[in-house]
Amino acid sequence: MTDGRTLVLGIGNTLLGDEGVGVAVVDQLTREGGLPGHVDLLDGGTGSLVLLEPMREAGRMILVDATADGQPPGTVRRLEPRFSSEYPASLTAHDIGLRDLLDSFYMLGDEVPQVVLFAVSIEWPQDMRWGLSPEVEAALPGIAAAVRAECLRA
Repeated sequence: MTDGRTLVLGIGNTLLGDEGVGVAVVDQLTREGGLPGHVDLLDGGTGSLVLLEPMREAGRMILVDATADGQPPGTVRRLEPRFSSEYPASLTAHDIGLRDLLDSFYMLGDEVPQVVLFAVSIEWPQDMRWGLSPEVEAALPGIAAAVRAECLRA
């Protein structure tokens, strides 16, 4: 693990509307620029084992993902889960992959990096469509600002 690096990992399927909010946040932060040099932005898409290496290289991870928690779409919760069981309920198969990746740190004997999760509420299920709903789109600048502030903390 490389101490001092912060990985901002946006997770989601952009073909399922709001489920792709994590990817949209990373896209917005990339367009805005201006993050410190120790911050790496990564579009994690629907997640897979290919994300294990960048996650292992990070001293700190900031994850952005959608959750169906019954809150109004666009509601954001900042969580600091330590174990996979502390993540919000799964939406699609990619969430299982993230949980497996976190658990792999324990199996590999790696030190688990600090993890901050920005869980963005969406309505579920989502129809197959490109783009965010008006509610989640309106929340996007605030979510990106919260992630940016989190990057500047360390």
